[in-house]
Amino acid sequence: MSRICELTGKKPMVGHTVSHSNIKTKRRYLPNLVNVTVHSDALGQSYAARVSASALRTIDKRGGLDGFLAKSKDEQLSPKMLKIKKEIAKKATAA
Repeated sequence: MSRICELTGKKPMVGHTVSHSNIKTKRRYLPNLVNVTVHSDALGQSYAARVSASALRTIDKRGGLDGFLAKSKDEQLSPKMLKIKKEIAKKATAA
């Protein structure tokens, strides 16, 4: 399973652990990913996703998954979430 957030596109970063004597050792900074079930009000369905904790807070702030996907850029989303976003937009134009 890859360590990439399906909503924000956050990935592991590379950096250094710097000791007191200024010796630099490579390390990876991993995103805080959580397996969750997110619910779409427009579609009336729930979807399993691997999402960062910061994205969960943003989902709550924007009023649910539908609001988050409406404001997010297509480049950041996973193919699965991009498909859900297009289904929500399609349903909104039909109504």
